[in-house]
Amino acid sequence: MNKWERKFGKYAIPNLTVVLIASYVIGYLLQWLAPRVMSFLTLNPYAILRGQVWRLVTWVIAPPTLAASYRDIIFILIMLMFYFSLGTSLERVWGTWRYNVYIFTGILLTVVGSFVCAGAVALYYGGTAPELIGPVCATGAWSFSTFFINMSIFLAYAATFPDAEVLLMFVIPVKVKWLGVIYGAVLVLEMLSFFLQGDWFSVAAIAASLLNFLIFILKSKNRMHLNPKQMKRRAEFRQDIRRNPKITTHKCAICGRTEEDDPNLEFRFCSKCNGNYEYCQNHLFTHEHVK
Repeated sequence: MNKWERKFGKYAIPNLTVVLIASYVIGYLLQWLAPRVMSFLTLNPYAILRGQVWRLVTWVIAPPTLAASYRDIIFILIMLMFYFSLGTSLERVWGTWRYNVYIFTGILLTVVGSFVCAGAVALYYGGTAPELIGPVCATGAWSFSTFFINMSIFLAYAATFPDAEVLLMFVIPVKVKWLGVIYGAVLVLEMLSFFLQGDWFSVAAIAASLLNFLIFILKSKNRMHLNPKQMKRRAEFRQDIRRNPKITTHKCAICGRTEEDDPNLEFRFCSKCNGNYEYCQNHLFTHEHVK
């Protein structure tokens, strides 16, 4: 991950959550103003193989829910603000590069899952009823939407900030880790239900997001957590920089940036690394410790 970031980190999209939310808004507008257009934008592998390659990208604007009333619009606005907060928090702690990798890996796995489902449909019908493959894939394509991107963001936030609290029903304070556990269990049960119903497209959509979450968390282990000691060290470092802004020139061991490149960057030595390794704020909590 660190080697890739040094090579391709400059191509990472900052504020990717804003881009996702803008995609959601476009999707809702199309649902209200031109609902038939959405059928040409979904993740339909059967249509993609016949030249409609834009679907590999445009399916991301498929919104997670359908707004049918003003009450739904209010709920959607609250949901978008909530996921904006989660996404920006993850990007601030993980760094822009890792957050981009997480989101786009989930998108890639979803696309792969859709083609696996299309292959299964083709094998099931085979030469007996080839005319059914297209309609089945077109119907199953609606299972792939931004809902599962939101799901993966929420699970990642719960794993990164397990002790953060949210107000359930705007009243009851609950630690986000318990909501993450409940949400994950519900998704697994839903996936089993879709499996028993033979809805392979919905199974693939859920499995892709869960797989993305498991891969990223297992790979990162516990390096993404911000415990109180780390927060204290970060605050002390910020105070030191304000008192002595130009004592030394700091350089990140991962990305190579210095305080001369960006005066707003914060740097800190890692006590768990074997040697004097200094990291910027984007890599202090996400780097692999040098042993």
